Amino acid sequence: MAGSIFRATFTSFFEKWLVSQQTHLEELHFLSESINKDEEECKDLVAKVLSHYQKYYQEKTELVNSDVFLCFSPPWLSSFERSLLWISGFKPSMVFPLVKNSVGEFLSEEQSHRIELARAEIRRGERDIEQALARIQESLAEPPIFYLMKKMGKLVDGEVTEFDTAMDDLKKSMAVIISDADDLRASTVRKIVEILSPVQSVKFLATAAEFQLQSRKLGLQKESTVANQSA
Repeated sequence: MAGSIFRATFTSFFEKWLVSQQTHLEELHFLSESINKDEEECKDLVAKVLSHYQKYYQEKTELVNSDVFLCFSPPWLSSFERSLLWISGFKPSMVFPLVKNSVGEFLSEEQSHRIELARAEIRRGERDIEQALARIQESLAEPPIFYLMKKMGKLVDGEVTEFDTAMDDLKKSMAVIISDADDLRASTVRKIVEILSPVQSVKFLATAAEFQLQSRKLGLQKESTVANQSA
């Protein structure tokens, strides 16, 4: 029951969060297209957008603590959006094509070099997390979970306790993986913003927000088309 409540609460939060995300996108576009851009105004808007993302991760942490498995296949996303996921969110290295598409031609030589260093660091972080997740997944085919799963429905009292303990450990391990992945996602964006100028950061964040919102629009349209064809 608690898990269902958290699921409904997060779904409601996410829908409202997306409305704010659309508002932020409009603000980013407006400032990005302004002829006379004020650097302080750009800094303020960048900070506002990053704070908005932080609110998402804070709310998501509550959900992870309630039902970590749900976060690996979130029902509040369309099937198309879920196909883009990497450990319950966007893959951090996806940020780099967005940088290229938004401000790539305006980067200095030093900025390009720093971005390449960041790319290499982020990819190492991704590999570390992927390897940690692989170890957890492989452990499911080993004792004690493997043998206990084979006896599901026939477990005696002691084995029920052992199974519950093993599942609790699995949930904690999965929660750590998602936390590490979310931390890497957040740190990747922070690194990029530190490298870019405030004006460039506005363009980058506008491109990132637009990609997310357009992906959602496309996914919902596809699901609506399939539903109408099945009716």
